[in-house]
Amino acid sequence: MAIYLPGTAEDQPVPLDQMTPREIVVELDKYVVGQAAAKRAVAIALRNRQRRQKLAPEMADEVMPKNILMIGSTGVGKTEIARRLAKLTGSPFLKVEASKFTEVGYVGRDVESMVRDLVENAIDMVREERLDEVEDRAELAAEDRILDLLIEQKQRVAAAPEPEALTDVVEELVAEEKAAAPSLFEARKDRDMLRQQLREGKLDDRPVELETRERQAPQVEVFSNQQAEESDANSLKDMLQQVLSNRTRRRSMKVAEAFEYLQGEEEQRLLDMDQVVRFALERVEDSGIIFLDEIDKIAGREGGNGPDISREGVQRDILPIVEGTTVTTKYGPVTTDHILFIAAGAFHVSKPSDLIPELQGRFPIRVELQSLAVEDFLRILTEPRASLVRQSIALLETEGLVLEFEPESLQEMARFAFSVNETTENIGARRLHTIMERVLDEISFEAPDMIKAATPEAPSTNEALPLTLRSVDARQLYVFTVTKAYVEQRVAGIVKNQDLSRYIL
Repeated sequence: MAIYLPGTAEDQPVPLDQMTPREIVVELDKYVVGQAAAKRAVAIALRNRQRRQKLAPEMADEVMPKNILMIGSTGVGKTEIARRLAKLTGSPFLKVEASKFTEVGYVGRDVESMVRDLVENAIDMVREERLDEVEDRAELAAEDRILDLLIEQKQRVAAAPEPEALTDVVEELVAEEKAAAPSLFEARKDRDMLRQQLREGKLDDRPVELETRERQAPQVEVFSNQQAEESDANSLKDMLQQVLSNRTRRRSMKVAEAFEYLQGEEEQRLLDMDQVVRFALERVEDSGIIFLDEIDKIAGREGGNGPDISREGVQRDILPIVEGTTVTTKYGPVTTDHILFIAAGAFHVSKPSDLIPELQGRFPIRVELQSLAVEDFLRILTEPRASLVRQSIALLETEGLVLEFEPESLQEMARFAFSVNETTENIGARRLHTIMERVLDEISFEAPDMIKAATPEAPSTNEALPLTLRSVDARQLYVFTVTKAYVEQRVAGIVKNQDLSRYIL
């Protein structure tokens, strides 16, 4: 049962060897409601991965990952479980739709591109980790470079023969500095004084000139019809972009902008990209997770007409990747033997048994995710720390409006979501998004104007949207309460009209 939440600073990767399967399930419970069987399956698969790493090398090489096949309709939490699992353990993660791939010989994406994309994600992940490690050193180095530029500029100004030749801005700058510190250009203590002013933000608006490298190089596309030549084409593209990005030009910018630019340059200089790539490749091979969605879309067998003929071909192309093979990337070869594959599909039309036998055998763990009941929808609305209700309250609070939900109104929204899923297409928890937007459509549109026009004597100018004035945290704020009657007014008519609900909800 999916909860779609933005990442937060509290979501720090936890070392997998410190978490038992039960603890993994407890962590997943914070983001995904229900689906205990699926959580249990992924927790066991990850614990087995950690157990394998403790084995002797000759035995560890023989232990293959227990890939998982999730069966369930859209919106019940398949993707969210896999994504949260990867974030929880700090594993490189990639979600890809199986229906995007084409059989070898057809125009389209080849299956090996999923491994290349996973490598790119892993490099970005490791790079961000390394940047955090060198951030303080890069900040100090950028600070010193800014001070050098400021002192050089002031020395150049002080040596100018005619003050009249200076611009008004520089004249004013020099006059202020000499009045504040007559020996600014002469002693080491003046550099420390400048550093203190820089850290306090007093120099942020002063202009400096520095050499900058063109960061945004023109995009160079290399077209090739041969998939085997993709790696060479990418290498040529990277080489051309690197040559074009080496162009520099002198720019005048404010100290605050220059400091940010120089800090980025110093971070890149301190970063050992060879080490980043090496660690990223190791992480992909040891702990990578690929979520292969919509696998039911390629479950058709040969014998049909049109695109059905290529479905089994796509399965056969995916098979060696899942079995374990070596994929050539522009960063080096990557073996897929121990990458965990989680496949998912609704399987409304086809069945898991429609997959080719070899591919079926590579997904030994099968879990079926349950459809959502009214109680599940209610829990999704209320339990997660960044639930839809909390998100809506936070958004309208930026307008100075406190949004409140009566318990009966939440129960009514859950009931409507279940009812619409039953009578139309079942899209799982995503139906709550459409219901919530329908309920809050009017207040979201009218709130800014209503707050502007409101007075303590007449808090609401719209009889259909009554506001009350209340003291909240020593502030006088306007409050709108979502009642059961208001939810029925906004949604009930559409739910009853099935033809209309197909378009609106």
